[in-house]
Amino acid sequence: MVLWFKKYQQLILYSICFAILILLIKWLEVQFLIIQHRLEIYAGAIALVFTVLGIWLALKLGKSKVEMRIVEKEVYHNADFVFNEIAFNELGLSKRELEVLQLMADGLSNQEIADRLFVSLNTIKTHISRVFEKLEVKRRTQAIELAKKKGIIA
Repeated sequence: MVLWFKKYQQLILYSICFAILILLIKWLEVQFLIIQHRLEIYAGAIALVFTVLGIWLALKLGKSKVEMRIVEKEVYHNADFVFNEIAFNELGLSKRELEVLQLMADGLSNQEIADRLFVSLNTIKTHISRVFEKLEVKRRTQAIELAKKKGIIA
């Protein structure tokens, strides 16, 4: 084996030097290309970063944050409804507010209630906000549920 190495020692040495020289030339070529085209490389890198950032942001903001919940509640439906005048007087509701509350319970929108009672939409909104205050609730469903429990509406 040593004899084989001695025979080709010069050839192996020249091959290694030639390989190192080629690697050096390729390295210098790459360095030259990088220096020559540095503006394009920087612009491409910035474009890549902003593209990745845009995709990440779109995926993050595009996620649906709406969560569906199913709530089961008892529905108070009294076939033989009797108006509870004591609860009505305790709450201090006017007859118009009671009428608006009943129409809300029937499922009418504010505009439909206004059309049916021949008043403006702002008047209905005022009546509804007063009903909410007197019943101490924040939503239509809460107001309707409480009014049905107390026997004010059917």
